[in-house]
Amino acid sequence: MHDGSGRIVVQGLTKQFGPVTAVQNLSFTVEPGSVTGFLGPNGAGKTTTLRMLLGLVTPTAGSSFINGRPFHQLGNPARVVGAVLEAQGFHPKRTARNHLRVYAAAIGVPDQAADHVLDLVGLGAAGGRKAGGFSLGMKQRLALATALLGDPQVLVLDEPANGLDPEGIAWLRTFLQSYARAGRTVLISSHLLAEVEQTVDQVVIVSRGQTMYYGSLDQLRGSQRSRVLVQPSDASALVAALQAEGVTGIEQVPDGRLAVSGMDAKQVADAALKAGVSVYGIQEERVDLEQLFFQLTNGQYTAAGPNPFAGPQGMPGVPGVPGVPGVPGPQQSGYYAAPTPSGQFPQQGYPPQQYQQPQFPPPDYQQQQYQQQFQQPPQDYQQQQPPPGQQPGQGGYGGGN
Repeated sequence: MHDGSGRIVVQGLTKQFGPVTAVQNLSFTVEPGSVTGFLGPNGAGKTTTLRMLLGLVTPTAGSSFINGRPFHQLGNPARVVGAVLEAQGFHPKRTARNHLRVYAAAIGVPDQAADHVLDLVGLGAAGGRKAGGFSLGMKQRLALATALLGDPQVLVLDEPANGLDPEGIAWLRTFLQSYARAGRTVLISSHLLAEVEQTVDQVVIVSRGQTMYYGSLDQLRGSQRSRVLVQPSDASALVAALQAEGVTGIEQVPDGRLAVSGMDAKQVADAALKAGVSVYGIQEERVDLEQLFFQLTNGQYTAAGPNPFAGPQGMPGVPGVPGVPGVPGPQQSGYYAAPTPSGQFPQQGYPPQQYQQPQFPPPDYQQQQYQQQFQQPPQDYQQQQPPPGQQPGQGGYGGGN
């Protein structure tokens, strides 16, 4: 028997498909009473990991447990785990209610459970409609209703917000948080941090089949320093003043402002005042989780060779001030840095993508010379003679007055 804890444990999971390593030594734990986001770009190994967790794919190495047991040892797993890996397993001619009744009979729950879960996911009025006519968002809700039939302790959902409109996403967020607050376990995958940022309590971020970060969002934010963006009247003088106070984290951003790390806005303003430098604007920049997510997963699928649409490789630093970098190019260290599996953040960061406006006209463009062609009159052409008494060039003939 399982231990009834609702805990999900993944230990050293590895899966190879021939020469391709889809998942490599992946480990994390999902505790009950919380919503955990399983995040990573497409192809990072998320769905393969969930399939191994649910016993659909045999791992090359490692193990996974739900309630202290592998999935195949749970007895009646639908009463323990409700899972949705894709919202397409419906007979198009079968109504939503009958679809649920088929699954209810398979897992040993009464038919009344079908109407209960339809109401739970907001499809009560659509129970008599055929699933083939459902929109993608309605299919997502029907798939979730199927997962809820057994009143499971654990929910595992792969991209549950796909196809939902903003109202549906807000509803899903509230539902999953309420489900977790009841002491249950929720694990949802997504390739967008912004999509689940307001829903999850902790995140597992994977890339290339490896764990890049595991912990709470607050810890993720705290792992990165904020910085102050300041627009001074004299950048060189302010940099010199800050360096005199021991500040080394100074760089110039594309709009010409200075980005200062290691000081708050008040300290930077005080340093500018002491140096006699006017400040035209100052703000404290907080950590952008979406940008940080891109840094953690950067480089999984990168096109070979230079990007023809990329901008210049970096920008010049503050004129006349040594040691102050400009905007980091692809080979330079950036402001944020990607974490290692241990949770430490090395110095290599994610370079901002820059757009280079196409040159117009193109270098190989040759301007077409226009030459006006004057057609010679045909050989048998005879100029019209003016009426008697009128001189040539008068009265509209020959273009005269």
